[in-house]
Amino acid sequence: MPPTELLFRAEPYTRTCEARVSAVDGEAVRLDRTVFYPVGGGQPGDTGVLRTDDGTEFAVRDTRKGEGADDILHLIDPDTPPPAPESRVVAELDWERRYRHMRMHTCLHLLSAVIDAPVTGGQLSAEKGRLDFDVDTKLEKSAVQDELNALIARDLPVAARWMSDEALAAQPELVKTMRVKPPTGQGQVRVINVEGIDLQPCGGTHVARTGEIGPVIVRKIESKGRHNRRVTLAFRDPS
Repeated sequence: MPPTELLFRAEPYTRTCEARVSAVDGEAVRLDRTVFYPVGGGQPGDTGVLRTDDGTEFAVRDTRKGEGADDILHLIDPDTPPPAPESRVVAELDWERRYRHMRMHTCLHLLSAVIDAPVTGGQLSAEKGRLDFDVDTKLEKSAVQDELNALIARDLPVAARWMSDEALAAQPELVKTMRVKPPTGQGQVRVINVEGIDLQPCGGTHVARTGEIGPVIVRKIESKGRHNRRVTLAFRDPS
């Protein structure tokens, strides 16, 4: 199966693209190129629609990885006849949902800079996000919230770039997650750089500047074991 061109990697703000249906397997539609991010790294898969030339729309209810990293499955309603292979479609994101994912994902990177401890898990949605930290000291909710919002307000640039496997191996401190290691063996690894604050491997989608995140609140800090603290965030403005 030929790989899908992953437009979201270099162009996370692109909302639509023209594409060709390269294959159909039941509810899974493969395209030759896509703006849809597949679930991974704690970030949900994108939703949206595929629209054919005659105006027929196929709702994409989830996006997942197939057999390889560049094999993207756009999952439609299994009871709906799928678009025909080789047909042309316009792939269009539910942009509001995706953009909230981008804002929260970048915010979690900032949180990992505020709390200097290994990350044991994490997850985000359009409404909230959380990280688990391997730390046994008490975390003050107000202090974490104030420092996090201060970084957001600095409106720092955020950019994706690539780092060689060798360069990453020489800087093991960049890998903050204890249970999930970045994919190596392909020669290079994608990293997200929040200028002057954070640099770590990540395949997700992010905003271009921290100011786009907007103010956030620390909803709660929970103990999830002797050396595990869960910090849950939410956007201050629910819209």
